[in-house]
Amino acid sequence: MLDCTPKEIIERSGGVINPAKTCQPIGAMYAALGIHNCLPHSHGSQGCCSYHRMHLTRHFREPVMATTSSFTEGASVFGGVANLKTAIKNVFAIYNPDVMAVHTTCLSETIGDDITTIIKSAEVPEGKLVIHANTPSYQGSHITGFSNMTKGIVSYLAEATLEAKKEQVNIIPGFVNPGDMREIKRIVNLMGMKFIMFPDTSGVLDSPMTGKFAMYPKGGVKVEDLRDTGNSKLTIALGTYASSDAANLLERKCNVPAVTLKTPIGIKATDEFLMTLRQSFIKEVPYQLEEERGQLADIMIDTHYHFHGKKVAIFGDPDIIIGLTEFVLSLGMKPVYVLTGTPGGTIGGPKGMFEKEIKDMLVEAGIEGKVKAAGDLFELHQWIKNEPVDLLIGNTYGKYIARAEDIPFVRVGFPILDRSMHPYLPVVGYRGAMRLLELISNALLERVDRDARDEDFELVM
Repeated sequence: MLDCTPKEIIERSGGVINPAKTCQPIGAMYAALGIHNCLPHSHGSQGCCSYHRMHLTRHFREPVMATTSSFTEGASVFGGVANLKTAIKNVFAIYNPDVMAVHTTCLSETIGDDITTIIKSAEVPEGKLVIHANTPSYQGSHITGFSNMTKGIVSYLAEATLEAKKEQVNIIPGFVNPGDMREIKRIVNLMGMKFIMFPDTSGVLDSPMTGKFAMYPKGGVKVEDLRDTGNSKLTIALGTYASSDAANLLERKCNVPAVTLKTPIGIKATDEFLMTLRQSFIKEVPYQLEEERGQLADIMIDTHYHFHGKKVAIFGDPDIIIGLTEFVLSLGMKPVYVLTGTPGGTIGGPKGMFEKEIKDMLVEAGIEGKVKAAGDLFELHQWIKNEPVDLLIGNTYGKYIARAEDIPFVRVGFPILDRSMHPYLPVVGYRGAMRLLELISNALLERVDRDARDEDFELVM
């Protein structure tokens, strides 16, 4: 972590130092892994694919399978048409997936390969599918890549084959962990609803140890269900930045109404998710969920003095930190710094959308804070140096700021590379909020306990 002088902000018109994001293909690869028997394919150099697989493997602690077009100098000059056609032939012959999901890299995007035309002219075995998404790394972030691949799933696979819509809901969960997807599915199951979640990485990147290697784990949404998404009564996109573009495309393509909600982090956002389900399908909220909500409210009341008035800095993916910001405000905390590395608008949407949404929350709570999209961790570190906070929430890379400034740190988001088990444990829903309360409370109390020990030591000396 580069140091920065207190009380002095380095203004930059360009350049990024310690980015708070990673590149589009990682998000596209993660979305593709949420399809049953699907093999992601990186159309570019072998090094790009290796990095993306490694990054996902380190976060999920699971082997991430993907193939690559393996560009050489010749492909860099003349294009990757031959590489992709050969790759498609070899992937189906050797690895036999049901679906091959192609995403592009900087090199192939710069060359200008026409992926749609290449796929149409390639040798694809009968009964197999090839889908694609354009994911140039020099635009957007891994969240943009996830959104683009999810749109690709809708574009290639969603179909409206019935005159009357089915009593089922499509749920696009956004770039969240498999444990979060399992929790969302548990909630919808408790509501007694038929649903299709896509992508769905539960059972893929949190699969059990069986003693046998499985190229394609049992999880993931099946192709026949993806086709059936066009027959659903409603699509709920959880998170504007990762999910809404695909939901809106499905609405235009198959006339399935789309509703975009916040990622259900905390009591308010989870309430909104449940009320949308209840009102759209005329279902009653079961007692089990009411009980969980009551338990969460009880914990929030019992521990409010841990959080009240504490200043917080939050960074990470926009959908996650919007939910986190709303949640910490409900705890009486003050999120004075909120930053994402992802650009602050959806595809075709207003650029300042992220900043406006967060600032509106802060104004309503009477809090002055700094908010930035397309920011980086160097800038966040500068803010904290000038006016310290009581807590930092974000991914693994926040540990350098926390260590330098001696701030309690809670790891939430992607990537988390220096802790395990997080992909299995949700942060969404009422149960996820209870877990966040424990993480935040423990981080703050550990600091109090440490300061108390230091005071006792000084008295003894």
